[in-house]
Amino acid sequence: MGPVTAGHIIEPTSPVAVDLAVNGYAEQEFFASGTATAYQPSKPLQSDGKWSVKAQSSAPYRTRIVVRRPQDPSRFNGTVLVEWLNVSGGVEADADWAYLNPEIVRAGYAYVGVSAQAFGVNGGHALLGAPGVAPSGGLVGAEPARYATLTHPGDQYAYDMFSQIGRALRGSAQPSALGSLRPGRVVGIGESQSAFFLTTYIDALQPMQHVYDGFFVHSRGGSGAALSGQPLGSSAVPMGLKIREDLGVPVFMFETETDVGPLLDYGPARQPDTDRIRTWEVAGTAHADAYLVGGYAGALGCNFTINEGPQHNVVQAALHAMNDWMVHGTSPPRAARLQLSTTAPPVIARDSLGNAIGGVRTPAVDVPVAALSGIAPAGASTLCSLFGSTMPFDGSTLMRLYHDKSGYLSSYEASLGKAIAGGFLLSADRTALLQQASGVQFST
Repeated sequence: MGPVTAGHIIEPTSPVAVDLAVNGYAEQEFFASGTATAYQPSKPLQSDGKWSVKAQSSAPYRTRIVVRRPQDPSRFNGTVLVEWLNVSGGVEADADWAYLNPEIVRAGYAYVGVSAQAFGVNGGHALLGAPGVAPSGGLVGAEPARYATLTHPGDQYAYDMFSQIGRALRGSAQPSALGSLRPGRVVGIGESQSAFFLTTYIDALQPMQHVYDGFFVHSRGGSGAALSGQPLGSSAVPMGLKIREDLGVPVFMFETETDVGPLLDYGPARQPDTDRIRTWEVAGTAHADAYLVGGYAGALGCNFTINEGPQHNVVQAALHAMNDWMVHGTSPPRAARLQLSTTAPPVIARDSLGNAIGGVRTPAVDVPVAALSGIAPAGASTLCSLFGSTMPFDGSTLMRLYHDKSGYLSSYEASLGKAIAGGFLLSADRTALLQQASGVQFST
């Protein structure tokens, strides 16, 4: 139903602004409704991800989707990205849109953000409440003039809701939320808590329903979300949970240092790359970072310099590689895993400068000017611990490593060329990254 025009839209929260009109994009909001099914295991859940589930109950729902698409249909690249909106911080956030929107608008993707979880619609207590943030009333409480008719029966129904919305987007029904666009591919994406839910969706529902043509799983941990709708960490979901290997569609997993390490404990869930599963573990990155949080770190109570690594640049290259995988059959580059100094708990090995060893390499860690870590300083709050840290090198260290700024820039440019040639950074970001490097100050 829609586009919705009553009241005022509650935009998914994103500190990374993009001018849609300037980039030739339009945004509209629609309501999606139906009767969703909740599922339960039909046999014990195993960590190999080869789950079998059966219907348990059904309930009506009515939620919202936010659609951003090229105004000129000829710019559409045929791929629709369907994001499971993130609710961890107390408001709905389009975290993957924030990280990916430069590549999305550059390459002509269509994007749909889905209010998949009950918290976003109904409100309640967030998984990670920011300081001073009161319990949320959800969309319904925030703007009843627009959202009073929405209803969400609980997170156990969210998986089937996500299926029904994906199926509707790829259908031929008129009018379509995508206007005149007809997708060639529909891809499920999600970051952090949403990635936990996607992991469960992939193992439990995708083999039954075959809705999505691929999945981009960004910063998952070592488990999944419960089918029952219980909070994350439920013992109903096995640890060390893998993506099932018999899925038949591509799954790209993007992991930061924070995710692999003990905080999210992805380490035990590691699995080999296959012709349908690819994982990048990216050195110098944190679960969330300065690009995503911007100048809000202090307001969130983080009294240290959070991670300033290149996650946003690498994740955009990952999306580009994922799309090539689906369109042309070109497998994404394989990358070494981050090296661990211990496995229980998983602790990332570091070089003499404090940067991670192994993983996807970029100039930020191969020609470093700081120690970039996915681990926050001791004593950080749970929220701030997701943001990692940055420890800039002093002038004498920079001089010892590179002799002078010219030596640094020469080494940086060579490393950048290698990362672009390897497919881990995009040539479209080359100029901006070189400008960033030229701003590094050298002093004795």
